[in-house]
Amino acid sequence: MITAFIAFIAMSLSTSSYAAESLDAKVNAIFASATGWFVNLIFAPLPGTSFPWIVLWLVVGASVFTLYFGFVQFRNIGHSIALVKGDYSNPNDAGEVSHFQALATALSGTVGLGNIAGVAVAVSIGGAGATFWMILAGLLGMASKFTECTLGVKYRNEYKDGSVSGGPMYYISKGFKERGIPGGGILAAVFAVFCILGALGGGNMFQANQAHQQLTQVMGNYPGWITGCIFAAVVFAVIVGGIKSIARVTDKIVPLMGVLYVGAALVILLVNADKIGWAFGQIFEGAFTGLGIAGGFVGALIQGFKRAAFSNEAGVGSAAIAHSAVQTSEPITEGFVSLLEPFIDTVVICTMTALVIIITQQLMVDPATGMYIIAENGRIATEGGVSGVALTSAAFGASISWFPYLLALAVILFAFSTMISWSYYGLKAWTYLFGESKKAELTFKIMFCVFIIIGAAASLGPVIDFSDAAIFAMAVANIIGLYFLMPIVKVELTSYLARLKSGEIKKYKD
Repeated sequence: MITAFIAFIAMSLSTSSYAAESLDAKVNAIFASATGWFVNLIFAPLPGTSFPWIVLWLVVGASVFTLYFGFVQFRNIGHSIALVKGDYSNPNDAGEVSHFQALATALSGTVGLGNIAGVAVAVSIGGAGATFWMILAGLLGMASKFTECTLGVKYRNEYKDGSVSGGPMYYISKGFKERGIPGGGILAAVFAVFCILGALGGGNMFQANQAHQQLTQVMGNYPGWITGCIFAAVVFAVIVGGIKSIARVTDKIVPLMGVLYVGAALVILLVNADKIGWAFGQIFEGAFTGLGIAGGFVGALIQGFKRAAFSNEAGVGSAAIAHSAVQTSEPITEGFVSLLEPFIDTVVICTMTALVIIITQQLMVDPATGMYIIAENGRIATEGGVSGVALTSAAFGASISWFPYLLALAVILFAFSTMISWSYYGLKAWTYLFGESKKAELTFKIMFCVFIIIGAAASLGPVIDFSDAAIFAMAVANIIGLYFLMPIVKVELTSYLARLKSGEIKKYKD
């Protein structure tokens, strides 16, 4: 229905298409010039290298949490699944949503176009080997999610009407004060500012941009602001109802879009089962040799970690905001639930996308130039103008001719669910800074929807650069906070596991 409506509007406005395209170009030029300095600061390389300091910051943090908590992401998977199923859920606990709804809301903010367009960007620049580093980053990131989401519940604000507010800005300010550490208020405010920028950038602009790109693949070119206006109207209709409204939508959309996308990927992989072994060989070889790409294995490593972090947001702190709304009296339980996110998002979905792109390489020909999209050395050649979500669409379309239409639907669902989740993240950061009032909430929601329109009208380059920078910047303040507060999580973990083992913690349903 949405695509048909967009097509109708585009046709009716065909006589003014030149003016509309000029508007898109102007929006893009203004946006690119205004954000370039911020992008350069966040992704500045370490002295004497091409390795961005912010990527190392995330990798080291995830590694520290993995070791400090004794590889918790591998030891407690079974209990994590039991919690998601609701086996230990007490309906009388404080909170607004169930474990499953909290997971679905957080996943809807991470399982998005980063899994579709982001993987294509990683493989196109870093080669097949970037996939290996994406997987490793996802596995390590599970410990980062565990840490931040436990703290999110422990230090959340609970209000008389049953609503809650939580996230890094709350656990940094309250946790630092509790431990007598100065500067918590300032660090929390810094995070909140970056969170608002991340919500406006990666949370909606990038999503709207890539949704528009996929729709034009199916329907032909039309001005991006039209897509933006439609998305803005639908998103506003949902987010005006708050986290409970968002959770009711995401716990239905996330499973649906997962089945659609993963199902299509499985069909292609089964049809090309004889090439899966070869594809993994390309991934492992490329991870350490680079298969001739610029920068060698370092280039593959950088792209893999960058795209994984943008996709699963482990260490960024965004998911802790959604998980803070869960119904529970045990903060550590939401840490167990949240660690499933990077596994589902990066280890499973991103890997499947990468495998499809790699396996279908010899079938993918750009119809405009007749050139192969992927070169023999494992690096995607984009001279034909195919990039981002369009590249993934071409890869899937090589085996399933009608897949671009299915992907258009999946992209709409991915983009929509990500935008409504990130609207909540940005809203909580906004109200932390400007107060919990209806006026403050409405102001942010309107501003958020305006940026959806801007994102759809701008080009991929400036949007993805700003999105990366804003989301990675959130991790600076968040991980500093996690380093100071992780001993508190360790106490919670030790106590909970001891009580679980002794039988003190019981299931509420069989």
